[in-house]
Amino acid sequence: MKKRDKRDFDIIGYAFEGKGIAKITREEAGKEENNDKKFVVFVNGAYPGDRVTAQIHKVKKAYAEAKTIKVLNPSHERTQAKCKYFGICGGCKSQDLKYDSQIKYKHEQVRDIFERLGGLSNFEMLPIVPSEKVFYYRNKMEFSFAKRWLTEKEIGTEIKIADKEFALGLHIPRIYDKVLNLEECYLCDDVYSRIVNFTRDFFKSRGETIYSTVTHTGYLRNLVIKKSHNTNDLMVNIVTHEYKEELIKEYASKLLEEVHSVTTIVNNINIKKAQIAIGDFEYVIYGDGNIYDTIGKYKFRISANSFFQTNTLQADNLYKTALEFADLSGSEIVYDLYSGAGTIAIYVSGNAKEVYAFETVEAAIEDAKINSKLNNISNVHYSQIDLNKSFFPLISKSKIPHPNVVIADPPRSGMNPQTVQDIIRLKPKKIVYVSCNPATQVRDINLFVEGGYKLIKIKPVDMFPHTYHIENVALLEI
Repeated sequence: MKKRDKRDFDIIGYAFEGKGIAKITREEAGKEENNDKKFVVFVNGAYPGDRVTAQIHKVKKAYAEAKTIKVLNPSHERTQAKCKYFGICGGCKSQDLKYDSQIKYKHEQVRDIFERLGGLSNFEMLPIVPSEKVFYYRNKMEFSFAKRWLTEKEIGTEIKIADKEFALGLHIPRIYDKVLNLEECYLCDDVYSRIVNFTRDFFKSRGETIYSTVTHTGYLRNLVIKKSHNTNDLMVNIVTHEYKEELIKEYASKLLEEVHSVTTIVNNINIKKAQIAIGDFEYVIYGDGNIYDTIGKYKFRISANSFFQTNTLQADNLYKTALEFADLSGSEIVYDLYSGAGTIAIYVSGNAKEVYAFETVEAAIEDAKINSKLNNISNVHYSQIDLNKSFFPLISKSKIPHPNVVIADPPRSGMNPQTVQDIIRLKPKKIVYVSCNPATQVRDINLFVEGGYKLIKIKPVDMFPHTYHIENVALLEI
């Protein structure tokens, strides 16, 4: 078996990150080792029950990776993808897999990560919580201005040079200098597409340039749209390399004529080379520069650059699960680590005596304090601390009482080992670990187990249908 070989495979399983699993003999794989162990091939774009032709693009000692180029016999779990960009755009990976099957495989993958890879046992696994909305569930979308990626259908057709040089949409996976010229998207409300198409046409008609990280010149960088689920708020944030007052005010005026539901327009100015949709400073062009949404009974202010869970409905289910696992009586001291804009700390505050929230980013803490005021909450206390270092000295210096319960919601990379050791040293009765990456979650949980904790139960929550991303909540007790 070599790179670029084309072979037919029967898909018998489904691996984390959305790859079909095929198994062949080592002899078929061209491996010299004479043993009974099967050689594994991970096949992108394939599902259990499929027979596919796939092209090999990576060969290792124990496995290979391939990409489906033709489905010979489709699995009964397949369905027709809704979006015309599916298979090109990287936003959805499994839109052609029935949603019930997506849920089933995500549940199995979490179990596999915990039991087989993590070596954990004797814990309860609760059923995964499916998303109420399978389409139109995202409250935030980030689009990029760049050169246009031509699809196979477009290659060879008559497309003007200007149209090739100016596009607004989503990046193709692993392609950073071109975007798919997106006209519609089923992950978000229809109004997003109207704003994208208007914005593209407006700036293109004005002859505006797109920012280049190579020359560090150009004007347009990103378009970020945020829409509240439980209110009528709608934010449009244009990220540019510089401020052009007359142009951006004209854009705002024309946009409001076209899309009446927009409630605020912001112009973030990013002068750095880094391609991030966050400005060094911003101008509020229309409205107050914020939108508001609710999770449970709590209200949250969302600014252009603040973090808020992308699937609002599922965020409520995620936080309900965390609160259920914490099982608070009202007398506990709770720590909320990686607290962000304070959503979890505020959500559990009514069930705790005091909540101490720890966060690395200062701007997030400022957002969190505003959110506490919005909800008339006085028992949540915020501290800025680098959670890649020990936070124990801060607790001792500030005389913060030790926790009965710790809730942690770290980034995909998981916790720093020092943070884990600090929590073990504090000896809370319970740890509720919320994670967007079960693999790093298991790594950290094993450290807690070594420190004397026992994994009691886990519960996955599907925040992102049609993707391989999985949120998971775990309860540990000492």
